[in-house]
Amino acid sequence: MEDKIGRLIILIMCCSILKGAVSQVYSVGDENGWSSEVDYGSWSEKYNFTVGDVLEFTYNKGQHNVFEVTESTYRTCDASSGVLAKYESGDDKVELTESKKYWFICNVNGHCLGGMRFGVDVKAGNTSSTNLDPTPSANSGNAFDSWSLGLCIFAFQFLLRLFC
Repeated sequence: MEDKIGRLIILIMCCSILKGAVSQVYSVGDENGWSSEVDYGSWSEKYNFTVGDVLEFTYNKGQHNVFEVTESTYRTCDASSGVLAKYESGDDKVELTESKKYWFICNVNGHCLGGMRFGVDVKAGNTSSTNLDPTPSANSGNAFDSWSLGLCIFAFQFLLRLFC
């Protein structure tokens, strides 16, 4: 009996790890996308970003772009230096691979100074911060959470029958 309980505890721990490992996909600007009509400072403060999450920038190709830049370049909106990456497809997905502060701007003339810029502070793992975790937008990975939960339940039932 103790052996079965031990296996059950290990199974529950494995499911918890699987559930925590799922990253979120955040649609930058939510339904408004990457445009001059959004307050990106407020948008970015709504969420708690963790390593593995993905920012999806959706915009009209040629009208905007996305530059990942240094903090100095972000503050001055001068992309003559400090550019870490350039995205110009209109549907750019940027994976947040490190625990650090990321800075993004639109480098089309006047857009950065007009507000098309923001920074995100990415934490390691699924740690909580001082902000409450609001529910991400409809396009921000909730399907992955449902899939992960379903997979976890299926695996739990399968392993429960196998070991108990």
